[in-house]
Amino acid sequence: MAQELVIALVAVLCAAALYVASAARVIRQYERGVVLRLGRLREDVRRPGFTMVVPGIDRLRKVNMQIVTMPVPAQDGITRDNVTVRVDAVIYFKVVDPTNAVIAVEDYRFAVSQMAQTSLRSIIGKSDLDDLLSNREKLNQGLEVMIDSPAVSWGVQIDRVEIKDVSLPETMKRSMARQAEADRERRARVINADAELQASKKLAQAAGEMSAQPAALQLRLLQTVVAVAAEKNSTLVLPFPVELLRFLERAQQQPSPDPEARETATGRDGDVPPVPPAHLVVPPSPAASEQPFAHH
Repeated sequence: MAQELVIALVAVLCAAALYVASAARVIRQYERGVVLRLGRLREDVRRPGFTMVVPGIDRLRKVNMQIVTMPVPAQDGITRDNVTVRVDAVIYFKVVDPTNAVIAVEDYRFAVSQMAQTSLRSIIGKSDLDDLLSNREKLNQGLEVMIDSPAVSWGVQIDRVEIKDVSLPETMKRSMARQAEADRERRARVINADAELQASKKLAQAAGEMSAQPAALQLRLLQTVVAVAAEKNSTLVLPFPVELLRFLERAQQQPSPDPEARETATGRDGDVPPVPPAHLVVPPSPAASEQPFAHH
């Protein structure tokens, strides 16, 4: 009799152990448990820790409450200014109502992914290329609002949406590069023209000052000669004054002691002396007071 009681007690203990093993559940700190008893939702959401369910009657669904990082596949679209682009993004979301995440939608992750792709294609069609490249913060906010509106009923909160990359066709990249190069060249020409204008004004002021002081012009000329000579050139260009040529001309035109030559030089009737031969006259420069002389 005692042996039968011991066997029965052992059998009960084994059955209790099997029941506890099949009914025991452990919920992690970042999870919440939703219980369905015979297909009906239990109002109480199981908190983290150890919990029990009825085996064969209750069904426990664990919902992760952590922030989920989900990449949105790249979407091809045409912008409002008819440019074909390829845009990909990343979305951050988390479950705030585990009951709705289990009951309201079959798979909230898949639903959020599809909604993100649809919204991304929609935002591409409503935006210009310049907005996609330079105004991403505004587009991210608009994309977040578009995804968050239906996700609220699923018990999901969209934390952040970011556009990662915008891929352009090669032809568009080359066109943008040419446009940027032309714009830089335009700015360079404007800056160069402004510099020329300022330089011309300063040169005009310098010319006015030098015209008032002829000695300043001579000093400037000597400085130029020194600067040219410092370059160790084989050729040095020096100005040759015309006054020296005129002095040589007057020296050649001095009267000769021969009376006949004197008569020929002064004229027989006191008229203007004839023009000296061409090989004795050095014509002065009509355009400048000085004539350059090259010394090798």
